[in-house]
Amino acid sequence: MQIGLVGLGRMGANMRERLRAGGHEVVGFDHHPEVSDVADVTELAARLATPRAIWVMVPAGVTDAAIDELVPVLAPGDLIVDGGNSRFTDDTARAERLDQHGIGYLDVGVSGGVWGRENGYALMVGGAREHVERLMPIFEALKPPGDFGFAHAGPVGAGHYAKMVHNGIEYGLMQAYAEGYELLTKSEMVTNVPGVLASWRDGTVVQSWLLDLLVRALDEDPELANLRGYVEDTGEGRWTVDEAIRLAVPMNVIAAALFARFASRQEDSPALRAVAALREQFGGHPTRKK
Repeated sequence: MQIGLVGLGRMGANMRERLRAGGHEVVGFDHHPEVSDVADVTELAARLATPRAIWVMVPAGVTDAAIDELVPVLAPGDLIVDGGNSRFTDDTARAERLDQHGIGYLDVGVSGGVWGRENGYALMVGGAREHVERLMPIFEALKPPGDFGFAHAGPVGAGHYAKMVHNGIEYGLMQAYAEGYELLTKSEMVTNVPGVLASWRDGTVVQSWLLDLLVRALDEDPELANLRGYVEDTGEGRWTVDEAIRLAVPMNVIAAALFARFASRQEDSPALRAVAALREQFGGHPTRKK
C-alpha cells in the first residue's frame, strides 16, 4: 500500500522504516530537507496515487498547521490520519472541517516510543469503520505481530482519548516504580538495588516493559547520578485528570503522579517552606535556614 507521512522525527522516521520493511511504499515529508523524501507537500501529494492517505506525525501544537498545509493539495476521497498526541477534544472539529472538503479523518493514539520500529506500535484508532478498514494494511504493518496491539476504539476522538488514558496510567506506573526504587536505595538492608529490580523482571506480578527500561537505565548509570530529578509532562496526564474531574471518577494514583512531576520542578517549594514554618510555629520543630 502507498501512504504519505508528514513529520519524520524520532517516531515518524522509525514508522517510515517499519512500514517500508513491511512492503509498503512511504513518501515522507519533513521541514528538515536532509530527512525528507520530497521538497514540499505539493510534491508529496503529486507522488501519491488517488485516493491518497497521509499520516501526520507531528507534535500536538502544530498538528492543525500541518493539516492546513495539506488541505489545498488534496482532493475529495483523500484521508488524513493524525497519529500525534493531540487532545481528543480537537478531533471532532478537525474532522468536520476536513469533511467540508470531502477529506476523511482518523485519530490514532500511538504507543511504542523509540522501540516501536523493532517491536511494533500499539494503535488506538478513532474514526469511521470504512476509513479504518481502508488503512488496515498500514495498521497491521505497524502493530506488533499477534492478536494484540490494535483497537478500533470508537468514533472520531476515541483514539486520542484512549491514548490519553494510556498515558495517565503510564504516569502512575512510572511513579510507583520510582518510589519503590527510592525506598530500596534508602534501606539499610538492601545492598544490591539494581539486582533486586532485575530479579523482578520475570516471575513476578510487577514485571513489565517499564521495569525492563528502569533496569536498563541502572545498568548504564547504577545510581542515576547523571540525571536531575526534573520531569516534564506533555499534557496527557493533565487531560486525564481533567476528564476524571468532569466524570467524577476517583483517580488518586494518576493525579498524585502528575503532581509529583510538578513538584520535581521546584528546587525550593514555597508550599513546603510554609509547612516547615507551621511546624516551627506550633511545635517548635527545627527548620533549615537558607
